[in-house]
Amino acid sequence: MASFGKFRWISRRITTQSSAPLRICVVGSGPAGFYTAEKILKAHEKVEVDIIDRLPTPFGLVRSGVAPDHPETKIVTNQFSRVAQNERCSFFGNVCLGSSITLPELREMYNAVVLAYGAESDRSLGIPGEELAGIYAAREFVWWYNGHPDCRNLDPDLKSTDTAVIFGQGNVALDVARILLRPTAELARTDIASHALAALEESSIRKVYLVGRRGPVQAACTAKELREVLGIKDLHIHIQPADLVTTPADEIEMKNNRIRRRVYELLSKAVTPVHAPHPGRRELHFVFFRKPDKFLESNDRSGHLGGVQLEKTILKGDDELVKQVAVGTGVYEEISCGLSLKSIGYKSIAIDGLPFDSYKGIVPNIGGRVFADASKDHMQYETGLYVCGWLKRGPTGIVATNLYCAEETLACISDDIGKGVLTSNSPKPGRDGLLQLLDSRNTRVVTFDAWEKIDAEEKRRGNLKNKPREKLTTWEELLKV
Repeated sequence: MASFGKFRWISRRITTQSSAPLRICVVGSGPAGFYTAEKILKAHEKVEVDIIDRLPTPFGLVRSGVAPDHPETKIVTNQFSRVAQNERCSFFGNVCLGSSITLPELREMYNAVVLAYGAESDRSLGIPGEELAGIYAAREFVWWYNGHPDCRNLDPDLKSTDTAVIFGQGNVALDVARILLRPTAELARTDIASHALAALEESSIRKVYLVGRRGPVQAACTAKELREVLGIKDLHIHIQPADLVTTPADEIEMKNNRIRRRVYELLSKAVTPVHAPHPGRRELHFVFFRKPDKFLESNDRSGHLGGVQLEKTILKGDDELVKQVAVGTGVYEEISCGLSLKSIGYKSIAIDGLPFDSYKGIVPNIGGRVFADASKDHMQYETGLYVCGWLKRGPTGIVATNLYCAEETLACISDDIGKGVLTSNSPKPGRDGLLQLLDSRNTRVVTFDAWEKIDAEEKRRGNLKNKPREKLTTWEELLKV
C-alpha cells in the first residue's frame, strides 16, 4: 500500500480544469449501497463514487443473507459488478467505519456520504432464559450456513435434539426452517458453506415449529417463500384446524391485501391428513396465536435449552383496524426442544457522530436526508449526509425494495446538487485521501480486482465439488487469496 501506482483508479484523472469532480462515499456494499452508487453515476456525469465495506467481499446480504438454494436472487451481483467496474467507481473492502475510519473523517474527505450499511445486530425477546446455550438469532444461523466469516465458528448443535423452535413467521424464518428440513443431497448442489452442509448431514432435527404471535392471516412471509417450504419432499405439515378459523377483521385484512389472502389459502390447503407421520419423517408445525414467555433449562444439561414456554394470545382490534394486535391470555403451554432460533427482526447499529433512533433502529431522516435537529419548530438536516436501505427505513422488504429506496435517496442528493448545497468549489481529497489515511493506519484494503481473485478461487473450488462456488469462510482465507 505504500505506492498507489498499482491501483487502476490512479489513471482516471479529470482533465477539465473548470471544476473538480463531486466525490461521494457510499458506506455498505449490499443492494442499498450498490443501487445508490449506480443511480448516482447514471444521474451525474462528473461525480466519483467510492464504496467501502467492512468485509473483504462485496454484495452484503445477497452473499450472506440470501438462502443458498435461491441462486436466481443472486444474479443481481452481475449488475452490481458492472457498477464497481465503472471507471468513476471504486470498491474498498476490509474498511470498517468506526475503527478503520470515523464518520467525521469520511465527511471531511467527501462532498457527501451515504450510509447504507444495513442491520448487523438483532432484536432481543427480553424473556427469561434467553442466555441459555442452544438459542441463536436467525441472522447468526443464516450467516453460518452462508459462510459469513463472523459466524464461521457458530457451531450450532444439531445432533443433541430432534426439535427446533423458530420464533417468527417471516421469510427469514421460513428460509431457516427450509434449510433445517430440506434433504441435504439437494443442498449439496448449492453454494452453502461446507461446514454447514457437514453439520446438516449429521443433524438429528426432524421437527421444526414456526411460532407466531398472531394468526395465519397475519403471517409475515410471502406466498413464494411459503410455497417453497411447503413443497419440501415427504414433509408432514401440521396446523391446528382451530387456528384457520377467520374473523370478520381477518376477512377485511385479506380483502385489502392480496398477499395475505394467498398466504392464508396456501396454509389452509397445506395441512397433511390427520394420521400420525411415520417415524423419522420430517415435520413442520405452524403454531399460531402463541408468544414466547420464557426459555426453559434442560433437566439433563445444565445451562442448555430444554424447551420453551408459550402464552396463548388472542387478537384485539376494531374490525376496521388495519393491524390487529396479539394480547396474552394467561394460558400457557410448553414445547420441548434443544434448539431455538429468534427470527424477530434485524437491528441496525449506531456509530459515533451519527443521530440514531434506538427504538426504531434507524437514522432519523426524511427521504434519505439525515436530520441534525428534528425539533417541532425547526427542522435541520446534516449537510452532505444521507441514508439508504435498512438503516433508513428499518429491516423490511426484499432485495428489489432497495431499488426504490435508492431512487428516493438519489432524489435528495440531486436536489442538493441542483440547489448548490453540495458543490465541488472546495475540492475534497476523496479516494486519494482515503487510501493515504488507511495506509497510514496499516489497513489492508481489498479492491474490486482483489475481490475478483476471491470470486475466481471460490468458483474453482466449487467446480471441483459440482457446486456454483465453495465459499472461503474465514478472514484469513479471504485476505490470503
